[in-house]
Amino acid sequence: MGIFDNLLGNASEANIEKIEEELIDIFANGEHVERAFNIFRDLFVFTNKRLILIDKQGVSGKKTEYHSIPYKSITHFSVETAGHFDMDSQLKIWISGTSAPISKQFGKNNNINKVQKILAGYVLN
Repeated sequence: MGIFDNLLGNASEANIEKIEEELIDIFANGEHVERAFNIFRDLFVFTNKRLILIDKQGVSGKKTEYHSIPYKSITHFSVETAGHFDMDSQLKIWISGTSAPISKQFGKNNNINKVQKILAGYVLN
């Protein structure tokens, strides 16, 4: 993926082995990465137990937020795709006990449908 795609927020599949090495200290027993997507500096990590949203913050990206969402806590989600004049798509995830969704932006030419399909597979099981 090129730097221009990164700036537009286009999602690409991440290297699972590398992600597992980075997250080994936060995994529960028996947990492992099944799929992962880069969106600029952020990550969507689908494990066999939960969705982890990783938000790299600041100029250096050293400050990191790990948002763990058990699949059973996701009540519903939506995808808004980009139109002809839109520059981005949006994924919203609602978690039980909260009124406002978690919202993530994707670039126009992205894998938002692939992310949605994987999310549906975990949430609907």
